[in-house]
Amino acid sequence: MNPIVSPQKSNLLNKLQNFLDADTIVYILKRVLQGLLTILLASVLSFIIIQIAPGNYLDTLKQNPKIAEETIKQLTTQFGLDQPWYVQYWRWLIRVITRLDFGTSFVYNRSVASLLAERISATLLLAISSIILTWLIAIPLGILSAVKQSSLTDKILRVISYLGQGFPSFITALVLLIVAQYFSPLLPVGNMTSLNHSELSPIGKLLDIGWHMILPTIALSITSFAGLMRLMRGQMLDVMRQDYIQTARAKGLPEDKIIYVHALRNAINPLITLLGFEFASLLGGSFIAEFFFNWPGLGRLILQAVTAQDLYLVMGSLTMGATMLIVGNLLADLLLKAVDPRIKLENFK
Repeated sequence: MNPIVSPQKSNLLNKLQNFLDADTIVYILKRVLQGLLTILLASVLSFIIIQIAPGNYLDTLKQNPKIAEETIKQLTTQFGLDQPWYVQYWRWLIRVITRLDFGTSFVYNRSVASLLAERISATLLLAISSIILTWLIAIPLGILSAVKQSSLTDKILRVISYLGQGFPSFITALVLLIVAQYFSPLLPVGNMTSLNHSELSPIGKLLDIGWHMILPTIALSITSFAGLMRLMRGQMLDVMRQDYIQTARAKGLPEDKIIYVHALRNAINPLITLLGFEFASLLGGSFIAEFFFNWPGLGRLILQAVTAQDLYLVMGSLTMGATMLIVGNLLADLLLKAVDPRIKLENFK
């Protein structure tokens, strides 16, 4: 007997089948192959740039008189630093392809993959929370600013957006730290959890992490929020001048329906395409918030790796950043098609 499928589930399955048509699957495969080639080229370029930089990790150890010359030679051979750069890169690439082994960190003496896996969840949590907060605030305010064009509300919101974009991220983080210290202990100054985190209940642990996320999330969101609000305002103004909006008004449709159904649906498309870049930029720029708020994410790890010239940790981090950029852009394209089925993915280059 065939199981009975509810109408809602059947409708969802039909929509999913229509979305994942042959053209969409072919497009995804093409983008994946292009992404792999991009990551390969980016890794080669990154490796060359790192090698061009003067010195390496062992130069710092050589300055320590307690470390014997034999130890330096042993580490040089162990890490393969006595080989030409192209030999080092080829060995690293083969390990990545065959075993997903990004090498061993010089500083931590641990596998790079384990270090990245340990930190990526904290950075993703911060980045995704920042995107959600940014969109929840910027989109409604951008719409309000467009609808109230040239009014006092519009002018105030535009001033706020200019100030938000003009504030450097590190200044924003410093200001928030001062605010946290002033209102202490209402707001946590740093770290991801409290000292008694392990003693809390599961719900208490979630609330504790959320409490510590407040300031770094705001620090990451301010600049993005200002730019997104201005872009939303501009897109809404352009769409609301179109002929079909004037036709809808002439037919007597409610203004709310015109704004939030007809205008918003078309104005938001360009913003969706920015999701991939915004996601990758948040991952790349999170080191400022993580540094100031002592957040145990990838940003601090990458900063320490670059400072110490930890070759394989830097390579693993750059490869992950490139992967996130490609995956983010692909998801943004698919989301754009889901929002507006009229869009053809083959038109994206």
